[in-house]
Amino acid sequence: MSAKNVTQLLASWQAGDGQALNQVIEAMHGEMRKIAGRYMAGERQGHMLQATALVNEAYLQLMDAEVAWNDRVHFLAVAAQTMRRILVDHARSQKRKKRGGDDLQVTLYEAQICDDGSQPDLLELEDVLEKLSQVDDRKAKIIEMSFFGGMTQEEIAEFLDVSLSTVERDLRFAKAWLVKEMKD
Repeated sequence: MSAKNVTQLLASWQAGDGQALNQVIEAMHGEMRKIAGRYMAGERQGHMLQATALVNEAYLQLMDAEVAWNDRVHFLAVAAQTMRRILVDHARSQKRKKRGGDDLQVTLYEAQICDDGSQPDLLELEDVLEKLSQVDDRKAKIIEMSFFGGMTQEEIAEFLDVSLSTVERDLRFAKAWLVKEMKD
């Protein structure tokens, strides 16, 4: 389905058309599944949440969200952020239950945060991303959309209404910043 059609469906959904919501879900399910798959790729086997459950939970939260949907890219960016928050909330819940045991893991191999091949702790990563958003919110959003949302740099530039070179520069900076913070 074209991006224009998805944008029209999002507008119809916002106007209260329940059928449009079903069509949005159908049109976006594959992309949402890819995002969830990226999140779940680094999780331990037997993890309570599976990619499908993560997508379903994200849809439930997005249905209740009061967001003025701009287009497909905006929807995917918000969906990626929602999935990350679901996993973080789940990790915090598990950590409380087990007092620090079995922290969830997430793969960020593109950012090379862990040189030794290990994977960063999701809660630690969440804290570092929150810290980055306080320093520079746009750079934190770019990391989230790129690594978690699987969005291209062109899509990120379009969504944030900045140039492609700005996205490339911010992404390089944010990667280096994350590497430094995660090593510290």
